[in-house]
Amino acid sequence: MKCLVWDLDNTLWRGTLLEDAEVGVAEEVRAVVRELDARGILQSVASRNDHDHAWQRLEALGLAEYFVLPKIGWGRKSDSVREIADELKFALGTIAFVDDQPAERAEVAHHLPEVRCYDATDVLELLGRPEFSPATVTVDARRRRTMYQASFRRDAARDRFDGPDEDFLRSLELELGIRRAGEEELSRVEELTLRTSQMNATGVHYPDAVLRDLLSDERHEVLVTTLTDRFGPHGAVGVLLVAKDAEAWHLKLLATSCRVVSFGVGAIVLGWLADQAARAGAHLVADFRPTARNRMMEIAYRFAGYTEAPCGCQAGLAPAEEGVQRLHLVPRRTDPPSTMKVTAPSLTGVAVTA
Repeated sequence: MKCLVWDLDNTLWRGTLLEDAEVGVAEEVRAVVRELDARGILQSVASRNDHDHAWQRLEALGLAEYFVLPKIGWGRKSDSVREIADELKFALGTIAFVDDQPAERAEVAHHLPEVRCYDATDVLELLGRPEFSPATVTVDARRRRTMYQASFRRDAARDRFDGPDEDFLRSLELELGIRRAGEEELSRVEELTLRTSQMNATGVHYPDAVLRDLLSDERHEVLVTTLTDRFGPHGAVGVLLVAKDAEAWHLKLLATSCRVVSFGVGAIVLGWLADQAARAGAHLVADFRPTARNRMMEIAYRFAGYTEAPCGCQAGLAPAEEGVQRLHLVPRRTDPPSTMKVTAPSLTGVAVTA
């Protein structure tokens, strides 16, 4: 599950707010909220209550910060759950809903059959269920809520900004970091190859064991990209896997999070890599497997100048897998981007800051 949506009365807290203004939360329930948050599972609210009254009570209980995009009002709860999923851009099958009332659960299940519904009596058992127990919890997962909350503030700032998009991006004080992946980052790298489809060049999943072997292979570079701005960190947003030979650098994998498409991260990463290869006097060869979902990645490659024209530099590469195109680029030195600061290693030696 990516998000658990809570009812309030007799579910999150004991009692009904309209009847008892001092409703309280059991410590065991509070612990469930905190642990789900620590596991990277977002939480929201769908409750029939007066919004201001209920939110003030959540703040008084010290729990308001844990809930994103709360829907508190008098409409259907299925509508609230759908709105939460749409605003988070989550598939309904990744959303869960918990409520003490069978009729409310039935209403949500009827209109949104993909959503898993739980009785409030099951709350203390949720942490033991596999759907709420990710195999690994990365650093980014532990701060997922705060990153989403920062993204909401960022979106609000964009809506208020009056001027060209490029000026808005400069106002964010963006900093893109590119660095060699370490042992502690491998789980996030693996997660990116699993979760990213729209901006994944090949759709290949590289498991942890394979990535660990590549870390010790001097010919390969496993690189992770991070992004921060004045609102906070975006976390790890991209991964590159490059095999370097004298004549050609083979870009086996490029994946970037869909969350940062609007910042142009993919194009900037491709520009940085082209600059590095040009410094080394090597051509670039990129694997690309076209799918119904990764058209944006193909556009990024084409805008960067990659073509399907054959080149002798590819003679030393292993044959491409079925369905994989080999795109080629004769790289040139590139200027640093105007919208963000880039800090990265030199793949031939000295650190570069732009």
